[in-house]
Amino acid sequence: MSGQQPDRGSAAQVFQPLEGDDPTTIAGYRLAARLGAGGMGKVYLSYTPGGRPVAIKVIRPEFGEDPEFRRRFAQEVQSAQRVQGLFTAPVIDADTNGTRPWLATAYVPGPSLADAVATHGALPVEAVLLLIAGMAEALHVIHGAGIVHRDLKPSNVLLAADGPRVIDFGIAYAADATSLTGSGVTIGTPSFMAPEQAAGKKVTPATDVFALGQVAAYAATGSPAFGEGTSHGVLYRIVHEEPDLSGVPERLLELISRCLAKDPAARPSVTEVIRLCQTANAETVLRRPEDWLPGAVAADITVRAAAPAPAQTPPPPSSAPAAAYSPTVPAAPSTPPPGYGPPTPHPAPQPYSTPPPVPAHAHAYAPTQVPAHTPAYPGHPQPPKRGGKGLLVALAAVLVFGIAGGGMAYALLTDDEKKTAGGSSQGGRTAGGGEDAAQNADPKDTDPKDADPKPEVKPDPEPADYKGINLTAGYHLTLGDDEVRPQVGEDGSYELSYDTGGYLDAEAEGGTLVLLDPGQQGSLAACRADTRFTETVYVNKLSKGRQVCVTTGTGHMGLVTVQGFSAEDSPSTYMTLDVTVWRNAVNSGSDS
Repeated sequence: MSGQQPDRGSAAQVFQPLEGDDPTTIAGYRLAARLGAGGMGKVYLSYTPGGRPVAIKVIRPEFGEDPEFRRRFAQEVQSAQRVQGLFTAPVIDADTNGTRPWLATAYVPGPSLADAVATHGALPVEAVLLLIAGMAEALHVIHGAGIVHRDLKPSNVLLAADGPRVIDFGIAYAADATSLTGSGVTIGTPSFMAPEQAAGKKVTPATDVFALGQVAAYAATGSPAFGEGTSHGVLYRIVHEEPDLSGVPERLLELISRCLAKDPAARPSVTEVIRLCQTANAETVLRRPEDWLPGAVAADITVRAAAPAPAQTPPPPSSAPAAAYSPTVPAAPSTPPPGYGPPTPHPAPQPYSTPPPVPAHAHAYAPTQVPAHTPAYPGHPQPPKRGGKGLLVALAAVLVFGIAGGGMAYALLTDDEKKTAGGSSQGGRTAGGGEDAAQNADPKDTDPKDADPKPEVKPDPEPADYKGINLTAGYHLTLGDDEVRPQVGEDGSYELSYDTGGYLDAEAEGGTLVLLDPGQQGSLAACRADTRFTETVYVNKLSKGRQVCVTTGTGHMGLVTVQGFSAEDSPSTYMTLDVTVWRNAVNSGSDS
């Protein structure tokens, strides 16, 4: 399943601007352009947090209102997320439960086969062989995930620089469940259906092989094998008549005619299709050069590779008018938040008279003038903290040096040293001449309870890894266990359970989950920093490689990496997970 199906038209019309009824974001994905629309919904261009372009298909609201469509759509998305083939556009994210269901796939910078043939004509034989072999590899992976495409047609095949990409697998199955298909909404293209599909009989992987033969004929001749016209007329010819292969090149005849056999059992498997392509190419191994497509089609790929970025949201206007600039009053620079913007330089030292030498035992503060409230920016640490009385003594020393010379300063400092030796606080007197015991305390004599203690930082705990855990629906994991393994039970304040309702659940008091973005690398630091907390993550949002952060109410943290799902014919429903646990990590790396 995928969501990329651009409208036909020139390359300049590929990235269409968003219109008034188009959303600007979908679940945090900022939309950059509209790629097209079809019977199922609209397709938009966006990007992952790491900058990879994605195509997001938003399903039409009529389908979203049908509960049976939603059920099948969720099932197909879950299956499609297991499809990881070289010639498919992988599904990387989806929401099947929202008001408007949607799914996101990797963006493929290339025209559809329908666009390429309509604009530039039929493809050469060598390109057709490479096209069909790549599509057969895609079908092999799709069928291996338990999916029958059902709607394989030229507009669902994208032409990339390194080969074709089959998209939209499984959507037709979900659409078949709705009453809309009988009320004016058509899903599937009659010209590329198989006889059993047109007759309403059982659909199997052989149905996709028949469609593959039709796509091959279209790519080689520029016309459907059973002609065009009304839906009823085309479907009748598919069921009862033979295809028109008069314009098909001889090297492709055996491949296409065998795929278009009326009897599904007589059609070749996808493995045999690849072998037929190799035979027609007179090679035992097909080699795909970089220029496997005609130059005019390759030029369309270049244009589509220049995907636009989303429009930047302008900052909100200031509520107060800016103060007028006055050359006599220095403008106060705006203070950036910590970590943003260039550091603010300290003011240059003011000139002062060079003081006479100071005895080594005198603790005079350096006379460089530093603002009292200098903000801490990276690279500019705060000045060292001094006792309040010590700072006053230092300033007094500087003043004395400038007025009365070194002799008086020496006497003052010597007197101060004597008082210190006798138990009095250093500095003795304030600028006003009064004693201030609270500010004159020697740091060595300060009560530890009154001083600012240096926080004790606990080191991060070592991770414990548990690979290949098969977590069955109805079972749970406890991260504090020495050996993390599935235990029966899904409801009982468990730290992480696989609910039979189809979701991961953090029921324990204080427990949370965070579903990391596609491509986001999970770590202890990432899990600590992310605050998109939830208590449930539905399985249909997960795919191989997707990660979930787990925080338990008992202070442990974990990272769950999805490695796979049970096969459809498995007697039990389970997920295969890799789990990393940092025990007592909630309170480490901070004050104890």
